[in-house]
Amino acid sequence: MIEMPPLPDLVLEPLLRAALTEDLGTYGDITTRTVIPAGTRYRARIVAREAGVASGMQLAGIAFRLIDPALDWRPHRPDGSRFQPGDTLAEIEGEAASILSAERVALNFAGRLSGIATQTAAFVAEAAGTKARITCTRKTTPGLRLVEKQAVLHGGGFNHRFGLSDAILIKDNHIAAAGGIRPVLQAVKARASHMMRVEIEVDRLDQLAQVLEEGGADVVLLDNMETADLREAVAMTAGRVVLEASGNMRLGRVAEVAATGVDYISVGALTHSARTLDLGLDF
Repeated sequence: MIEMPPLPDLVLEPLLRAALTEDLGTYGDITTRTVIPAGTRYRARIVAREAGVASGMQLAGIAFRLIDPALDWRPHRPDGSRFQPGDTLAEIEGEAASILSAERVALNFAGRLSGIATQTAAFVAEAAGTKARITCTRKTTPGLRLVEKQAVLHGGGFNHRFGLSDAILIKDNHIAAAGGIRPVLQAVKARASHMMRVEIEVDRLDQLAQVLEEGGADVVLLDNMETADLREAVAMTAGRVVLEASGNMRLGRVAEVAATGVDYISVGALTHSARTLDLGLDF
């Protein structure tokens, strides 16, 4: 289990309110209101249909609480813990209508985020025994970046920058528009705050040599390089800068990339291609 403090409920509530508003619409849960007698009480369980790593359980609990604060929410598998098929992840007891009205939103968050955590854990396992850390990218679902990046942490990965204002990350298009590697690094050295970390992307070893000669970068992103070139890049830098390997990082390639000695491996697929896990709610 990954030990980490949960985010304050107050920070997450707007996401749940928006999702519940989308689902309930103008008239609320008309099916439940029509067929479930008022006062009917039930106990339900969120059950895993497949193995994985839990994430989004905190959000699921908030969804039920926002619908009905009187519901009794009892998590069994906290965020960051592993589970097997058939495991009970949480129990909810109270008004049946309230449980049913929050069910889909709660499961959507828990299934989506558990999928990200589970996928991350698989990538992390491939890098085991090396110093390489698996990190996510900004390729996230619009509006859900905070919780998707949290799910990466639950899976044992690390977070890259959260947004454009976190750090200076000079990509190939910046280099093209500014006139080359040397001009962009010279601009950084002239204008950037001493408190700001600087990363620059290269896709060839001769570009890496320019970066090392010019200076001004803390991190170099090695984009879409062959494994042999990654190994050479590690030798060239000799620890002078942090190295991040990126670009089409498939699960089957991670072990060989990690073995080159890079510090980070960034994987967009952790968030943009994770499969939603099959979780169900059973009365």
